[in-house]
Amino acid sequence: MTTSEGIRLVEEKLFDWIKTFIQMLPNVMLAALIVVIAWLLARLARYWSKRLVAKMTDSLTLRRLIGNSVYLLVVLIGLFGALSILHLDKTVTSILAGAGIIGLALGFAFQDIAANFISGITMAAQRPIRVGELIGTNDHIGTVERIDLRTTELRDLQGIQIIIPNKDIFQSVLMNYTRHGIRRVDIVVGVSYGDDLQKAELVTIEAVRSVPERLQDHEVELYYQGFGDSSIDLEVRFWINATSNAHYNDMRSRAIKAIKSAYDREGITIPFPIRTLDFGIKGGQKLDAMLSERPVDRH
Repeated sequence: MTTSEGIRLVEEKLFDWIKTFIQMLPNVMLAALIVVIAWLLARLARYWSKRLVAKMTDSLTLRRLIGNSVYLLVVLIGLFGALSILHLDKTVTSILAGAGIIGLALGFAFQDIAANFISGITMAAQRPIRVGELIGTNDHIGTVERIDLRTTELRDLQGIQIIIPNKDIFQSVLMNYTRHGIRRVDIVVGVSYGDDLQKAELVTIEAVRSVPERLQDHEVELYYQGFGDSSIDLEVRFWINATSNAHYNDMRSRAIKAIKSAYDREGITIPFPIRTLDFGIKGGQKLDAMLSERPVDRH
């Protein structure tokens, strides 16, 4: 092939490309217009979807997730429509097939991440926990600082940051100490076997009733639990507002001090642990009796 023939061949190819481009120019402009319209509609759909979801839930994470998903869906529809106008249907099919295969492979490779992501979506929809609530899960107790789609961040009672995967929270026992707004304080104390139990009950209840900030619409409850080694054990219960764990500890401390002061004032004894030593082989023998029965060695 001569140089002139090569140049002529290149010119013909360029001419064919220019001719094809000119012929497809209306379709290209229409495809571009469709992409722009799809982009504008996607932004509008994201805005309204967020507002709609906001009426059903106050979860910012869920609103952001649904809004972005709607945005991406509308943009993809516009993009695939533009490719179809450009007669690139096979390209669209190849893209969808490739996306499916890649998604399947990523699903197997990142099972834990997918499980945490799905758990995060479910938690965002059901709202078992909210930011600022005191919860207990997976042997950790702390205040919820942040909830993402993959992890939940707690600040425990010592101020340590704890990041827990959402899957572990979703699949484990969850205790929410502040969801209902009130919390019960239980105090166990023992009184002497020589004290009047009826008097001890009345004194204990009146002492707890005097504690400030106790919920007045919930009665103080007291139940004797059983016969201990050194005392008769009772449990007194009262309710407080579940504002924080510090408030809970403060109210329990106030109640303990009030009970101790009332017992001292009324002469009710909180006994020390007592142990009885038995020196008899058959049992029931006292030490002085054992010593009196022992023969005296005169040598």
